[in-house]
Amino acid sequence: MNKQHSTTSIVLVGLFAALTVLGTMIKIPMPTGAFAHLGNSVLLLAVLLIGYKKGALAGGLGFAIFDVLNGFAAEAPYFILESFIVGGAAAFMILFFHHNIDTFWKVIVIASVTGIAKIIMTQLKNTVMGLLAGADFTVAFASGLSKLPATLINVVTTIVIVTLVYFPLKKAMNVIFSRQSF
Repeated sequence: MNKQHSTTSIVLVGLFAALTVLGTMIKIPMPTGAFAHLGNSVLLLAVLLIGYKKGALAGGLGFAIFDVLNGFAAEAPYFILESFIVGGAAAFMILFFHHNIDTFWKVIVIASVTGIAKIIMTQLKNTVMGLLAGADFTVAFASGLSKLPATLINVVTTIVIVTLVYFPLKKAMNVIFSRQSF
Protein backbone atom coordinates (compact mmCIF):
# COMPACT_ATOMS: atom_id res chain seq x y z
CA MET A 1 0.00 0.00 0.00
CA ASN A 2 1.47 3.34 -0.96
CA LYS A 3 1.69 6.26 1.45
CA GLN A 4 -1.07 8.33 -0.23
CA HIS A 5 -3.52 5.40 -0.15
CA SER A 6 -2.71 4.71 3.50
CA THR A 7 -3.20 8.36 4.45
CA THR A 8 -6.48 8.49 2.55
CA SER A 9 -7.71 5.39 4.39
CA ILE A 10 -6.84 6.88 7.77
CA VAL A 11 -8.57 10.14 6.89
CA LEU A 12 -11.71 8.34 5.69
CA VAL A 13 -11.91 6.19 8.84
CA GLY A 14 -11.50 9.34 10.94
CA LEU A 15 -14.10 11.21 8.90
CA PHE A 16 -16.69 8.45 9.18
CA ALA A 17 -15.92 8.00 12.90
CA ALA A 18 -16.55 11.73 13.43
CA LEU A 19 -19.74 11.55 11.36
CA THR A 20 -20.87 8.57 13.45
CA VAL A 21 -20.36 10.59 16.64
CA LEU A 22 -22.33 13.49 15.16
CA GLY A 23 -25.07 11.19 13.84
CA THR A 24 -25.42 9.58 17.24
CA MET A 25 -25.66 12.99 18.90
CA ILE A 26 -28.76 13.73 16.82
CA LYS A 27 -31.02 11.75 19.11
CA ILE A 28 -34.72 11.34 19.69
CA PRO A 29 -35.46 10.27 23.29
CA MET A 30 -37.83 7.36 23.76
CA PRO A 31 -40.04 6.67 26.81
CA THR A 32 -37.96 3.55 27.61
CA GLY A 33 -34.83 5.61 28.23
CA ALA A 34 -33.26 4.55 24.92
CA PHE A 35 -33.02 6.95 22.01
CA ALA A 36 -33.22 6.86 18.24
CA HIS A 37 -30.32 8.42 16.31
CA LEU A 38 -28.61 8.64 12.92
CA GLY A 39 -25.33 6.89 13.84
CA ASN A 40 -26.40 3.57 12.32
CA SER A 41 -26.96 5.28 8.96
CA VAL A 42 -23.39 6.54 9.01
CA LEU A 43 -22.06 3.08 9.94
CA LEU A 44 -23.84 1.47 6.99
CA LEU A 45 -22.75 4.22 4.61
CA ALA A 46 -19.15 3.78 5.80
CA VAL A 47 -19.28 0.03 5.11
CA LEU A 48 -20.82 0.62 1.68
CA LEU A 49 -18.44 3.42 0.69
CA ILE A 50 -15.06 2.51 2.22
CA GLY A 51 -15.40 -1.22 2.81
CA TYR A 52 -16.23 -3.56 5.65
CA LYS A 53 -13.10 -3.37 7.80
CA LYS A 54 -12.58 0.38 7.56
CA GLY A 55 -16.29 1.16 7.72
CA ALA A 56 -16.97 -1.05 10.73
CA LEU A 57 -13.88 0.34 12.46
CA ALA A 58 -15.04 3.90 11.79
CA GLY A 59 -18.54 3.17 13.07
CA GLY A 60 -17.25 1.32 16.13
CA LEU A 61 -14.83 4.11 17.00
CA GLY A 62 -17.56 6.71 16.49
CA PHE A 63 -19.99 4.87 18.76
CA ALA A 64 -17.25 4.31 21.36
CA ILE A 65 -16.25 7.99 21.33
CA PHE A 66 -19.89 8.99 21.71
CA ASP A 67 -20.32 6.58 24.62
CA VAL A 68 -17.21 7.82 26.42
CA LEU A 69 -18.22 11.47 25.97
CA ASN A 70 -21.81 10.90 27.14
CA GLY A 71 -21.48 8.73 30.24
CA PHE A 72 -21.84 5.31 28.60
CA ALA A 73 -18.17 4.32 28.70
CA ALA A 74 -18.96 0.82 29.99
CA GLU A 75 -20.89 0.11 26.77
CA ALA A 76 -18.18 1.37 24.38
CA PRO A 77 -16.48 -2.04 23.85
CA TYR A 78 -19.83 -3.65 23.08
CA PHE A 79 -20.61 -1.09 20.37
CA ILE A 80 -17.23 -1.63 18.72
CA LEU A 81 -18.03 -5.36 18.56
CA GLU A 82 -21.58 -4.68 17.40
CA SER A 83 -20.32 -2.44 14.60
CA PHE A 84 -18.27 -5.30 13.20
CA ILE A 85 -21.16 -7.77 13.48
CA VAL A 86 -23.78 -5.44 12.00
CA GLY A 87 -21.26 -4.21 9.40
CA GLY A 88 -20.53 -7.87 8.67
CA ALA A 89 -24.19 -8.42 7.81
CA ALA A 90 -23.91 -5.57 5.31
CA ALA A 91 -20.63 -6.96 3.96
CA PHE A 92 -22.22 -10.38 3.52
CA MET A 93 -25.01 -8.85 1.43
CA ILE A 94 -22.50 -6.81 -0.58
CA LEU A 95 -20.71 -10.08 -1.38
CA PHE A 96 -24.06 -11.68 -2.20
CA PHE A 97 -24.57 -8.95 -4.82
CA HIS A 98 -20.97 -9.43 -6.07
CA HIS A 99 -20.03 -5.86 -5.06
CA ASN A 100 -22.51 -4.64 -7.70
CA ILE A 101 -24.71 -2.23 -5.75
CA ASP A 102 -26.35 -0.49 -8.69
CA THR A 103 -30.04 -0.24 -7.81
CA PHE A 104 -32.13 1.17 -4.98
CA TRP A 105 -33.64 -2.20 -4.20
CA LYS A 106 -30.18 -3.68 -3.52
CA VAL A 107 -29.45 -0.85 -1.10
CA ILE A 108 -32.81 -1.47 0.58
CA VAL A 109 -32.06 -5.20 0.90
CA ILE A 110 -28.60 -4.53 2.34
CA ALA A 111 -30.00 -1.97 4.79
CA SER A 112 -32.83 -4.31 5.80
CA VAL A 113 -30.52 -7.25 6.49
CA THR A 114 -28.24 -4.90 8.41
CA GLY A 115 -31.28 -3.70 10.37
CA ILE A 116 -32.25 -7.26 11.27
CA ALA A 117 -28.72 -7.86 12.57
CA LYS A 118 -28.97 -4.65 14.63
CA ILE A 119 -32.32 -5.74 16.11
CA ILE A 120 -30.94 -9.17 17.04
CA MET A 121 -27.80 -7.69 18.60
CA THR A 122 -29.81 -5.14 20.57
CA GLN A 123 -32.20 -7.80 21.89
CA LEU A 124 -29.30 -10.06 22.85
CA LYS A 125 -27.50 -7.22 24.64
CA ASN A 126 -30.60 -6.08 26.50
CA THR A 127 -31.48 -9.65 27.52
CA VAL A 128 -27.95 -10.33 28.78
CA MET A 129 -27.94 -7.04 30.70
CA GLY A 130 -31.23 -8.05 32.34
CA LEU A 131 -29.83 -11.46 33.24
CA LEU A 132 -26.70 -9.84 34.71
CA ALA A 133 -28.96 -7.59 36.78
CA GLY A 134 -30.52 -10.69 38.33
CA ALA A 135 -33.74 -11.07 36.36
CA ASP A 136 -34.88 -14.47 35.17
CA PHE A 137 -34.79 -15.10 31.41
CA THR A 138 -38.46 -14.31 30.73
CA VAL A 139 -38.29 -10.96 32.50
CA ALA A 140 -34.92 -10.10 30.94
CA PHE A 141 -36.19 -10.97 27.45
CA ALA A 142 -39.43 -8.99 27.94
CA SER A 143 -37.47 -6.03 29.26
CA GLY A 144 -35.24 -6.22 26.19
CA LEU A 145 -38.30 -6.22 23.93
CA SER A 146 -39.61 -3.09 25.63
CA LYS A 147 -36.46 -1.24 24.54
CA LEU A 148 -36.70 -2.26 20.87
CA PRO A 149 -38.92 0.62 19.61
CA ALA A 150 -35.89 2.95 19.47
CA THR A 151 -33.95 0.31 17.53
CA LEU A 152 -36.86 -0.18 15.14
CA ILE A 153 -36.97 3.57 14.51
CA ASN A 154 -33.19 3.52 13.95
CA VAL A 155 -33.55 0.67 11.46
CA VAL A 156 -36.32 2.32 9.45
CA THR A 157 -34.48 5.66 9.49
CA THR A 158 -31.29 3.93 8.35
CA ILE A 159 -33.05 2.21 5.45
CA VAL A 160 -34.56 5.50 4.25
CA ILE A 161 -31.47 7.68 4.71
CA VAL A 162 -29.00 5.22 3.21
CA THR A 163 -31.28 4.55 0.24
CA LEU A 164 -31.56 8.29 -0.44
CA VAL A 165 -27.91 9.31 -0.02
CA TYR A 166 -25.84 6.27 -1.03
CA PHE A 167 -25.75 6.89 -4.78
CA PRO A 168 -25.03 10.65 -4.59
CA LEU A 169 -22.27 10.04 -2.02
CA LYS A 170 -20.78 7.20 -4.06
CA LYS A 171 -20.73 9.42 -7.15
CA ALA A 172 -19.13 12.29 -5.21
CA MET A 173 -16.46 10.00 -3.76
CA ASN A 174 -15.71 8.58 -7.21
CA VAL A 175 -15.25 12.09 -8.59
CA ILE A 176 -13.09 13.22 -5.66
CA PHE A 177 -10.87 10.15 -5.59
CA SER A 178 -10.45 9.88 -9.34
CA ARG A 179 -8.57 13.19 -9.38
CA GLN A 180 -4.82 12.83 -9.37
CA SER A 181 -4.13 16.38 -8.16
CA PHE A 182 -4.29 15.86 -4.41
